[in-house]
Amino acid sequence: MTDGYLNPSAFGQLLLDRVKMARKKTMDNTNSTTLNPWFSMWTRPRETIQQIVETNPTRLVFVLAAVGGISQTLDRASAQSAGDNLALMWILLLAIVLGPIAGIVMLFVGAKLFEISGKWLGGIADSVNLRAAIAWSNVPIIWAMLLWIPQFALLGGELFTSQTPRMDASDTLLFSYLSLAGIEVVAAVWSFVIFLKSIGQVQGFSAWKALANLAVVILMILVPIVLLLVVFGGSR
Repeated sequence: MTDGYLNPSAFGQLLLDRVKMARKKTMDNTNSTTLNPWFSMWTRPRETIQQIVETNPTRLVFVLAAVGGISQTLDRASAQSAGDNLALMWILLLAIVLGPIAGIVMLFVGAKLFEISGKWLGGIADSVNLRAAIAWSNVPIIWAMLLWIPQFALLGGELFTSQTPRMDASDTLLFSYLSLAGIEVVAAVWSFVIFLKSIGQVQGFSAWKALANLAVVILMILVPIVLLLVVFGGSR
């Protein structure tokens, strides 16, 4: 203070301190905010999955795995033109009955394989936290399931058949279907990114190392299958 006036340098330092305090307060508030995983998994998967494993790692994992299994069953049925051999009612029934079973089985098997192979790479996660990471990475896919509603309304059973006369006869239907399918592809790709980040977070990995963890899991599945094919194929 000089002659009743605040020294300019002191004023600048005071202003800088105030800015730092405001920024720290904002960060503290952000860190203390409870994240809604249905939305935050899209943009903050690491923080979200960390919050989940710290509070309740078993939260909704069976529901998420079951719904994810339904989505994957419908996708496979569509990709393989299951409607050429099955009625639409049977496709939907199989998806609703078998999809959840497959989703939950894959959740447990996948988590165990990631736990075993992850330890080889220095990972720290157990099966419980890995199940949470795998299940919650389904969030984008589950949101994308809403797109099945307009797709069914537009095309019905043609979603599952190789012959699509209604869509072939209408450019509008074709454009609508391709637009919705494109959104589904984006959601699936982003779900995979979230999957790697979530696995990485609970394992103590980067996303790239989580990708390596996934590669080892795939090898753990493929190598025994190939060996069995070689052994039994060569014995014929």
